[in-house]
Amino acid sequence: MATTLSIPSAEFIKSCTDLNQSPKPALPEIAFVGRSNVGKSSLINSLLNRKGLALASGTPGKTRLLNFFKIGGNICYFVDLPGYGFAKVSKTLQEEWSGFLEDYLADSPQFKLVVLIADSRRGLTDLDMQMIQALHFYRRGFVVIATKVDKQNRQERAKSMLEIRGPALSLGASAVIPFRA
Repeated sequence: MATTLSIPSAEFIKSCTDLNQSPKPALPEIAFVGRSNVGKSSLINSLLNRKGLALASGTPGKTRLLNFFKIGGNICYFVDLPGYGFAKVSKTLQEEWSGFLEDYLADSPQFKLVVLIADSRRGLTDLDMQMIQALHFYRRGFVVIATKVDKQNRQERAKSMLEIRGPALSLGASAVIPFRA
C-alpha cells in the first residue's frame, strides 16, 4: 500500500522587526537562514507545497524582516530570515540585519532548529561558515540544505556535497541534504 505525504496547513502570520513582536501563541520555531537569494523562500514554498506563501524574488534582499508562517494549526512556526551577504540594500541596513540575526539566534526561547541553505554550486561561503560557527557557539541544532543540485552534473554534485558535508558535519550539523526545487 502506497503512503501519501500529507502537507500540513500553512499560513503567513506576521512580519516583525524584533523578538518582542513574535506571534502568539508561542510555538517551536524552525528558522531558515542563508545568503541573500540562495532560495530560502523557495525552499519553504516547496516543503509546504505552496506557491507564493513565502515571497521569493530574483532580487537579493527581498526578505527584510522575520517572517512567521504557522504550520499545521499549532505545530510550529517556520521563520524566514533576511539573507546575509550581498543584497541591494545599504551597508547600514546589512549591518542592522546582521545584529538582528545574531540576537534571534542567541535569544529566541522558542527557537528549535536552523535550516541553513547553501548553493551547492558555490559550496559553503565565508559567510555560511560564520553562520555555522555562530550556530555551533550558541549550541543551536541545524541542518544544511544544499540547493540547486539539479544545475550540476553527477560528478560536480558529488564533489560539492563532499566539500559541504565535511565542515558542516564537523561543526555540528545533524545532516547535509541535497535539494532541488
